[in-house]
Amino acid sequence: MTPLVVSALCLAMTATAFLSGIFGMAGGMILVGILLAMLPVPDAMMLHGVTQFASNGWRALLWWRHIRWSPVAAYMLGAGAALLAWSLWRYVPGKALALLLLGLTPFLVRLAPASFRPNPESLRQGALYGVICMTLILLTGVSGPLIDTFFLGGRLDRREIVASKAICQVFGHAAKLLYFGAVIDQAASLDPVVAILAVVSSMVGTTLAAKVLLAMSDTQYRAWANRIITAIAGYYVAHSAVLIALAQVAAP
Repeated sequence: MTPLVVSALCLAMTATAFLSGIFGMAGGMILVGILLAMLPVPDAMMLHGVTQFASNGWRALLWWRHIRWSPVAAYMLGAGAALLAWSLWRYVPGKALALLLLGLTPFLVRLAPASFRPNPESLRQGALYGVICMTLILLTGVSGPLIDTFFLGGRLDRREIVASKAICQVFGHAAKLLYFGAVIDQAASLDPVVAILAVVSSMVGTTLAAKVLLAMSDTQYRAWANRIITAIAGYYVAHSAVLIALAQVAAP
């Protein structure tokens, strides 16, 4: 990679880590699009995994005093069970179906009766969302905005939401790398210098975001987070609809 490309990547990784550092979402989805436009697919996927693992891990360390371990433990229990089950049945959905699953789940949660609304303080719900989110991660590569919808329920403040969700996402990215052994096999194709710069950029963006998160109120955080969830979920559904329409047109 040329110095110009490396500089552009570092800027993109810092900016998306900054966005994720505030809300714990959106940055990863934006970054993967940028990486795919600039790098071969294997390199893009490996670099994305490194940056997301570093970003979420550093975010968890910055806010570790605010981690709510009960919902995290319940989530990981459910996620671990899903990982075991899907390791025995290796189903890979089409791209359109995957996007549709990612986009519809947050809207379905909002339509659920009050007794089924997300509550991260419920251990039963934590395990259930762990199963569903890990299933989405293994089928589509990401859990989408569903994990954000879960942690926004209940009475956790913005720092508890960001910290607890970061730990869950670290577990999710580690499980994804373990599940997709082919990604691990491509590690040698990633320039170690670029990998180090990715980690540093993620840490810088996440650290800068901490000041913004502290300046926000819980009301502001929840309002903007819900808007971002709606926008991302809507994008997934629209993208899925376009792919389905194109497939119908191309069909004989």
